[in-house]
Amino acid sequence: MLNFLAAIHGTGVAASTNSYESIATVTVGSGGSSTISFTSIPSTFKHLEIRAIARDARAISGANPINMSFNSDTTYTNYRQHYLYGDGSTAGAGTLQASGSYASGGDSAGASTAASIFAVNIISILDYTNTNKNKVSRVLHGIDTNGGGQIVLDSSLWLNTAAITQIDLTAKSSTGFVQYSQFALYGIKGA
Repeated sequence: MLNFLAAIHGTGVAASTNSYESIATVTVGSGGSSTISFTSIPSTFKHLEIRAIARDARAISGANPINMSFNSDTTYTNYRQHYLYGDGSTAGAGTLQASGSYASGGDSAGASTAASIFAVNIISILDYTNTNKNKVSRVLHGIDTNGGGQIVLDSSLWLNTAAITQIDLTAKSSTGFVQYSQFALYGIKGA
């Protein structure tokens, strides 16, 4: 415990081998963006994580899905999803073939949601360089709409053993992500 406290307080103790390292961050500018792409992802980590806050220009209230694809693969039959959700009064679960040929990339807040509200997403992509197994990702995401909202846990399967070198996150509608949406990619070292 002392080493952990020393590491976070910068007292010279070496950081854990399970630490995060920033790879890239994209902040959407005033013109908006329909797709966020992370390309040429280094193969030097065990896992990847994307942390994002997102708002979409689509005129809906509440959550709007984000599509995620790997290595530019949009083949419908290559993706599957499972999900658990709750909104404070209802809960549910299910499975489906990912809609629109994508894995779940979480949610963005729709444009009809109160101003300045963004959905929050934590996307974990496990064993992304392991060529002996299909790739699995999980997303914990939610949105608070000032008295309402939801929290969701998604898991997605990409039926492909290739190492992941590119991740694309696309707004469900062509209207795209609005200014100040931010997507940060991290590499996770460790066993």
